[in-house]
Amino acid sequence: MIREITIGQYYQTDSVLHRLDPRVKLIFVILYIVSIFLYRKPLPFLLAALFLALCVGLSKVPFSYIVRGLKAVVVLMLFTAVFNLFLTPGETLVAWGGLKITKEGALIAAFMAARLVLLIISSSLMTLTTTPTQLTDAMEKLLWPLQKIHLPVHEVAMMMSIALRFIPILLEETDKIMKAQMARGADFESGNLLRRLKAMVPILVPLFISAFRRANDLAMAMEARCYQGGEGRTKMKPLRYKGADTVAYLILMVYLAAVIAVGKLT
Repeated sequence: MIREITIGQYYQTDSVLHRLDPRVKLIFVILYIVSIFLYRKPLPFLLAALFLALCVGLSKVPFSYIVRGLKAVVVLMLFTAVFNLFLTPGETLVAWGGLKITKEGALIAAFMAARLVLLIISSSLMTLTTTPTQLTDAMEKLLWPLQKIHLPVHEVAMMMSIALRFIPILLEETDKIMKAQMARGADFESGNLLRRLKAMVPILVPLFISAFRRANDLAMAMEARCYQGGEGRTKMKPLRYKGADTVAYLILMVYLAAVIAVGKLT
């Protein structure tokens, strides 16, 4: 389960999405997430799913690799669906004892599950086609106007990028620790909830120690390279928009217009 999370990982290949400016992909994900929360109707969701399927095809990243990230949020999806099914008032479809499933609850549960699936896939697609360095440069460029109010944009972008990059590293470390503990006879599956929580202690302690050690090593490496923040720094590969990026923005605008039009007409 730990290794199934794809957010924060980079899949190296040559595709149209990999060659796009990272600012385009970052803006795409933000606006795409907004678009799937605009309406609670089937047709806009179908359009969003088809558009995302097209992007997945252009990325040349195996669909099975992207879908692996959904396994980690199955519990969250089920938890959300159950709460919406039984706690949403409305027209009763099925009643059992004091519990009842309503039509409105079933619709909300279905839409919430669809939103989570599209959100996870789109976010994973961005990180799978964009390196952490590119993400840092993109966030710094997009947040640049906030420097006028003395916000440390470079430092904020650097912290967000490092946090995102550490997700797969810490997940891999957690997987190694779990396997080592299981080889020593640890049991993480049986018992009640309290017992399972206690069984996680032998994982959390070495994981925190490893995380602090990695953070300290990273800080020392940055200091050894005389890192002093973003002021006065130049870029080895400065971001510059190309013709393909302009086309991508136009396609994104057409998609948003289509979603809004379909949402209002249906």
